[in-house]
Amino acid sequence: MPDKPWVMRTYAGHSSAAESNALYRRNLEKGQTGLSVAFDLPTQTGYDPDHVLSKGEVGKVGVPIPHLGAMRRLFQDIPLDTMNTSMTINATAMWLLAMYEVAAEEQGAPPSSLSGTTQNDIIKEYLSRGTYVFPPEASLRLTTDMIAYTVKEIPKWNPLNICSYHLQEAGATPTQELAYALCTAIAVLDAVRDSGQVPEDEFEHVVGRISFFVNAGVRFIEETCKMRAFAQLWDEITRERYGVEDPKMRRLRYGVQVNSLGLTEAQPENNVQRIVLEMLGVTLSKNARARAVQLPAWNEALGLPRPWDQQWSLRLQQVLAFESDLLEYDDIFEGSHVIEAKVAELVEGAKAEIDRVQAMGGAVAAVESGYMKGELVASHSERRARIEAGEMKVIGVNSYTETEPSPLTSDLDTAIQAPDPEAERAAIADIETWRSERDQPAVDKALKRLQSEAKTDTNLMEATLDCVRAGATVGEWAGALREVFGEYRAPTGITGGVGVAEAGKELTAVRERVAATGKELGTRLRFLVGKPGLDGHSNGAEQIAVRARDAGFEVIYQGIRLTAAQIVAAAVAEDVHCVGLSILSGSHMELVPEVQKGLAEAGMGDVPVIVGGIIPDSDARALESQGIAAVFTPKDFGMTDIMARIVEEIRKANDLS
Repeated sequence: MPDKPWVMRTYAGHSSAAESNALYRRNLEKGQTGLSVAFDLPTQTGYDPDHVLSKGEVGKVGVPIPHLGAMRRLFQDIPLDTMNTSMTINATAMWLLAMYEVAAEEQGAPPSSLSGTTQNDIIKEYLSRGTYVFPPEASLRLTTDMIAYTVKEIPKWNPLNICSYHLQEAGATPTQELAYALCTAIAVLDAVRDSGQVPEDEFEHVVGRISFFVNAGVRFIEETCKMRAFAQLWDEITRERYGVEDPKMRRLRYGVQVNSLGLTEAQPENNVQRIVLEMLGVTLSKNARARAVQLPAWNEALGLPRPWDQQWSLRLQQVLAFESDLLEYDDIFEGSHVIEAKVAELVEGAKAEIDRVQAMGGAVAAVESGYMKGELVASHSERRARIEAGEMKVIGVNSYTETEPSPLTSDLDTAIQAPDPEAERAAIADIETWRSERDQPAVDKALKRLQSEAKTDTNLMEATLDCVRAGATVGEWAGALREVFGEYRAPTGITGGVGVAEAGKELTAVRERVAATGKELGTRLRFLVGKPGLDGHSNGAEQIAVRARDAGFEVIYQGIRLTAAQIVAAAVAEDVHCVGLSILSGSHMELVPEVQKGLAEAGMGDVPVIVGGIIPDSDARALESQGIAAVFTPKDFGMTDIMARIVEEIRKANDLS
C-alpha cells in the first residue's frame, strides 16, 4: 500500500481574524489538510494594534490576534479537536497557545484533543527573524514552562518547532543549519531537564514532542542528504545525551517551508520550478521525509500572494503526492555510495560546529557573544558575492536574463494581493471595544499574578491562561513580563572581519568615489541603515551595512525595531549624509514618509533617503514622487551598484558635479 501523504499546508493569515477565517475554510475545502497561521508583527512581538511601533504593521504579514475574541473569530466553524494547526509564533508563543486552548475549550474540545505545533524557537529569532522580546534566559524559561505544561496537559501538541528555516534564509550553509538547529535543541532540552518540572522517567516524552521546521533550497540532492544527516544526528544526540531508548521517540519529526531566499523578482515564473525542486529535496527520501509541507507562492518576491497563488502551491504538492508514484516505494537512496558520502561529510562538519558552540557554553552563550550571528552574516555575504561575481548562477538574475514579456506580471499591481488599508483602523477600533467591555479589575488581578509568578520559578502557563480568560491583550501580557524580564537587543553580526577581503575593480572604483566625495565635503561619508517598524528580517540591511563599510562609508546600524523618531534622532546625532531604510513587511507607505517628515522637521530634509524591500512598482513610483532618492527591490542584486548610486545621490544632494 502507498504511504500516506504528508500534512499539506499553506502559510496564511492577513488583515483580520474574520478574513483569515474565510481564507482557511476555502483552503480546507480545496484539500489542504492542516492550517499554518501567519500572525502579524505586532502579535509576534507583543504589541497591541494601537501601540506606536505597530503603526503600518497591523495585518500586513499575518493576522492580528491581540485577544481571545480575535482567536475565537479566527477559528470560527473550524473544529479544533480534529484540526492540526501550526502557529508561527515565538516570543509570544505561550500567550497564543493559551488563547488557542481557551478557544478550543469554548468549542467543547478538551486540551487532550488538540494537535498542532507552536514554533516557539526563540534562539533563531536572535539570529535571523528578529521577533524576540525578552533576553535569552527569560525567553528560554517561557519555552521550558510551555514544554513542561503541554507534555502533561496537551500531549498531542508539539510545543517546540526548532526552526532552521530562517537560518538558511539568513545565509546558513547546510552544515551551519544542522549545527545551530541541533545546538538549539540541546539548549532547550537541557533547560527542561534541569528545571525539574518533568520526572526523569517521562523525559523521553519531551524529546518525542520536539519537532523541527527546516528549509530546503534548490540544490535538492544536497538538501536530501542534509535531511538524512539531520535524522542521523538527532537519533545519536537523543540516544547518547538524553538516554532515550524508544526509537519512535528519537525519530526526527519535521515540517518544511521550502526556500524563499532563492525566489526572484526577475522572471518570477522561474520560481515555480525552483519550488518543485525544493519540495523534492524533502520528500524523495522516505527515511527522512517531511511530515508536513508548506510551499511559498511563485510571486512572494513581488508581494503578498493572492488566494489563487496559494492554491497553485497546494496543487504542486497534490500532483506530487497523488499523481506520481513517489509514495509507492521504500527509500530510493538506500545503498547509494554518493548519498552516503555526502551525508557523512555533512555529519562530520555539523559535529565539529556543534562542539565549537558547546565549548562556548552552548547556544545561548553563542547568541549573546554574537558568534553565531556573525557566522551567518559572513556566510550570507559570501553567497551574495558569488552571485554578484557570476560564480553562482541565478537564472533570470545574473544569467539568461533575456526574456519575453510575462503574462503573469503584465500588470504588476494586480499580480499580488494588496493589503487591506482598513485593517489597522479596524483592529484599533476592535481592541478599544474589547477593553471597554471587559472586567478591568479581573484583568489587573491576572496581570499582577503573572508578574508575581514571573519573579519565581513557578510555571507561567496557568497565570497566562488566567490572563486570557480575564480578557487581557497580547500587549498587556508582554508588557507585564517586560517589566520583570526587561527587553533585549541582539548583536547585529556586522562587526569584525565580515565583508569583502579583496575588492574587484567595481568596488575599488566606488571606494575611490566615496573617498573623493568625503574629501570634497571635508569629512568621511556617514551612512545610516535603519529598520523602522517591527520587521525583523534584517538580512538585507546587514548585507547593505557590510558592503557600505567595505565601500568606505562610516556605517551607523543600530539593529531592528526602531521608531521613526529614533531613526531621525540617530541621523541628527551622527550628522549622516544618507539614510537607508529597509522594510520587508509591506509597511513602507506608512513608515517611510514618517521618517522623511521627521528629517525635514529636524532640519535634515536635504539628506537623501533611499529605501529597500519588497515594494510593488506602483509604490516605488509613489515614493520617488514624494522625494525618496532611490527604491531598491530584490531585482537589484548588485550591492556594489547600490553603493555607487548612494554616493551619487549624496553628491547630488550636496551640489557636487
